[in-house]
Amino acid sequence: MLQFLQAGGPFMILLVLTSIVSVAFILERAFALRRSQVAPEVVEDALDQCHNKDDLPNLQVLCQQKPSPLSRLVLLAIEHLPYPKADNADCVQTRARHEVVRLERGLVVLEIITGIAPLLGLVGTLHGMIVLFGDIGRVGLGDNAGIARGISITLNTTLAGLLIAIPSLISWSYYSKRVESLAVEMETLLEEFLRKQYRAPAATRKAAAKQRAETR
Repeated sequence: MLQFLQAGGPFMILLVLTSIVSVAFILERAFALRRSQVAPEVVEDALDQCHNKDDLPNLQVLCQQKPSPLSRLVLLAIEHLPYPKADNADCVQTRARHEVVRLERGLVVLEIITGIAPLLGLVGTLHGMIVLFGDIGRVGLGDNAGIARGISITLNTTLAGLLIAIPSLISWSYYSKRVESLAVEMETLLEEFLRKQYRAPAATRKAAAKQRAETR
């Protein structure tokens, strides 16, 4: 392995650094995009069991104890319950976009690495070919085995670039779909939560209006 890296020339150093960055972001996003980090199951269960305003204090305490994107959105929705439902939903959607951006942090790095790693490999190969043909111009074509070996060495950077780009592309595609899936799930949970919280007051107002009409 060390010989392979040394044979790649100076551009192999850039590819090694690129691979380190790629692995670091792949591992970091794997940890950050776990379901337990984004939408804890205990918070989801509490949302399902929260049917009226009497259940809100316990839900609020739980969200404060279990910080996550879903918890922060629920706390925001609870804070804006005195506002009309449409205004509350707008506030939650605005904050949700910020949370999605935070979840996508680092994915752009993987996307960039997917594009530049093969290009760095190609540049390294071209650099090696230039050096090789320069040597051929000085010593001639007498050593065919040496020329073949030199050409194979120059292709090391191309291989390294592809080996870096392929896992980065797979990770970027998977994590992008993961963020999209988690965002849709949180949106569904919050929509159901707001529907339940605003349904009870509406029913109460309707009953009160009916009672006033009967007294008249």
